[in-house]
Amino acid sequence: MPTSNYFEFYGLPESFRPDVAALKRQYYAMSREYHPDFHATATPEKQQEILHLATLNTNAYRVLSDADQRMAYILGQHGLLEEGKQELPPDFLMEVMELNEQLMELEFEPDAAAVERLSEEVNLLSNTLESGIEPVLAGYDGLPHEARPQALTQVRTYYLKKRYLLRIRESLAKFATRS
Repeated sequence: MPTSNYFEFYGLPESFRPDVAALKRQYYAMSREYHPDFHATATPEKQQEILHLATLNTNAYRVLSDADQRMAYILGQHGLLEEGKQELPPDFLMEVMELNEQLMELEFEPDAAAVERLSEEVNLLSNTLESGIEPVLAGYDGLPHEARPQALTQVRTYYLKKRYLLRIRESLAKFATRS
């Protein structure tokens, strides 16, 4: 039975920035190879295996072709998204707490200008995060294996921060539609 590691399944190196064309080629090749119609006369066991591989192919492509899902997948493969491993730097948590307090104030006193200011603050924080992690994501493939855990820890911190900011953005979007 083939591996269920998506990168190995496609014969690609683990990467935050995979070769998109190669990924698509592998997906289409496997879609043809594991299409159930081509195995209609196979044994029930073989048909079950083909169905499993077709599903694996679909899931692998869906995850690896989306940057956020791919990041979560890689972190998960390294056991870095388990409960209890999600601590964030105290300075970031303080910033998020302040943003959440401002959101709570908006709950009681809707204010379009305050929503706009808060949105700009979140965007600035997001852009700083993005530019900070980009070299790590781009350089990951070239790192020796012993240097990867440190890079993965940085990516995990980025990923968790990004999720916090996404929740704040979702709240802000609700206020923006109200005001």
